[in-house]
Amino acid sequence: QVQLVESGGGLVQAGGSLRLSCAASGRTFSSSYAMGWFRQAPGKEREFVATTRWIGRNTYYADYTVSVKGRFTISRDNSKNTVYLQMNSLKPEDTAVYYCAATNVPVPGIRPDTFDYWGQGTQVTVSS
Repeated sequence: QVQLVESGGGLVQAGGSLRLSCAASGRTFSSSYAMGWFRQAPGKEREFVATTRWIGRNTYYADYTVSVKGRFTISRDNSKNTVYLQMNSLKPEDTAVYYCAATNVPVPGIRPDTFDYWGQGTQVTVSS
């Protein structure tokens, strides 16, 4: 089993920045796990934000949904089993609960059901 704990959410004004963290633990977790960030706004379905997956040696591939490209950056520190989501130039439409997810599937999709483990979520609120 894998446990994920998010932190770093909060209230920020439009144009501001936040950094989310997700600490992973568990006997089976390793640096080869794909990690992702999803978000869910009130009344909406959970949607893909970003993912980082291992593609060989010490190289990881990152992918983003179109609406956050150029503003959000996903990264990971394998020595700490932690993945980050740096969010810059935040907009009110970024307001949502943000969830960290993990899977040992090498190339997961962007649908939530392609990830096996989930954190509890952290609230991000962007005021206009």
